[in-house]
Amino acid sequence: MKKLTMASLALCMASLLGCSSSDDEEELVLPEIVNQFEPQTIWQESLGDGVEHYFSRLTPTTHNERIFVAERKGRVAAFDTSSGKQLWEVDTREETSLWPWADDDSAKLSGGILQAYGKLYIGSEHGEVIALDRETGETVWRKSVPGEALSTPSAGDGLIFVNLGSGKLLALHPDTGEQRWSYEQEVPALTLRGLSSPTSANGGVLVGEESGKLTVLIADSGFSAWSTDIALAEGSSEFERLVDVDTKPVVSGAYVYTIAYNGKLAALDVRSGNTVWDREYSSYRDLTIELNTIYLVDSEGVLYALDKDSGTERWSQSGLRGWYLTAPAVAGDYVVVGDQEGNLHWLDKKTGALVSRQEFDDSGFFVEPIVADGKLFVYTRDGEISAIKVP
Repeated sequence: MKKLTMASLALCMASLLGCSSSDDEEELVLPEIVNQFEPQTIWQESLGDGVEHYFSRLTPTTHNERIFVAERKGRVAAFDTSSGKQLWEVDTREETSLWPWADDDSAKLSGGILQAYGKLYIGSEHGEVIALDRETGETVWRKSVPGEALSTPSAGDGLIFVNLGSGKLLALHPDTGEQRWSYEQEVPALTLRGLSSPTSANGGVLVGEESGKLTVLIADSGFSAWSTDIALAEGSSEFERLVDVDTKPVVSGAYVYTIAYNGKLAALDVRSGNTVWDREYSSYRDLTIELNTIYLVDSEGVLYALDKDSGTERWSQSGLRGWYLTAPAVAGDYVVVGDQEGNLHWLDKKTGALVSRQEFDDSGFFVEPIVADGKLFVYTRDGEISAIKVP
């Protein structure tokens, strides 16, 4: 099985389609705007080297006025959300070899962070899931799993659910890491480098598959309740046949919402899997739903707002196309996304108009902003964590 990063995919597609160069070809530039407000940065701290240029989806998480941050090499830390004061820091690396040339200088943390049951759960490319005490950072357990843990685990029904690059989804006991059941997924020969984070709801576990399906499993047994195609592999090349559902399913009321690469945005009945409505959008970034509106960034970097009940498009914003945006976050009256150069963009959530822009670490943003305690938290590739007051 081959995994493609989005940058690799772009290069491959360019080679397939042919590259043209001309004197009048324009460099990609951001649209000019006049800031309607200047967001206030409350504090900034850093943790190690961040994720650097690697694919490590280490989105921070918050709990009780604390924000928990991890870097790829193995450091995990807790900061006070109000002051930025570091409350604890641990290093999850273990010596794995006596040979000096062995790759044991990095824990290769890549999937996380989940906070649940008084602990933090983080996955790694080494095929491990690590549980830390939420108050102290002390390691509670670590378990070897049969595949890379590239997405954030989920919690529910007294279990931890971990989706792996090998195609297995595991249910683990939160206190010991003991495996309770395993579900085997179909994995195509070529996929994007990314995995759907599972969602636990109503006694079920919902997960997007790399074969283009959304599947619901019974939480206490792992048996399949239903599976529905969100995208179907079409085309003559492996690239054209990429149909990964890499996004985290979002349950809202009686429906579950999901989106596929080269597929559809769909609303399904959470009990039966029947399609309520679907629309032709393609994405590998998570959806955001607030009240009656879905916000999404498509595969090209165009932002959309859609009616949750009908899928009707309310607005679109194409000015940031090609800037490798993060998934969107809703902060007060605004939708916020980061880009590959470290720009943070604020949009009016009612109209999609660009209203403000901030510049941060030029290593760029890779994971979406998160909102807690009246603040927006952003994390750059180089490990800079910033708290911004929501206007």
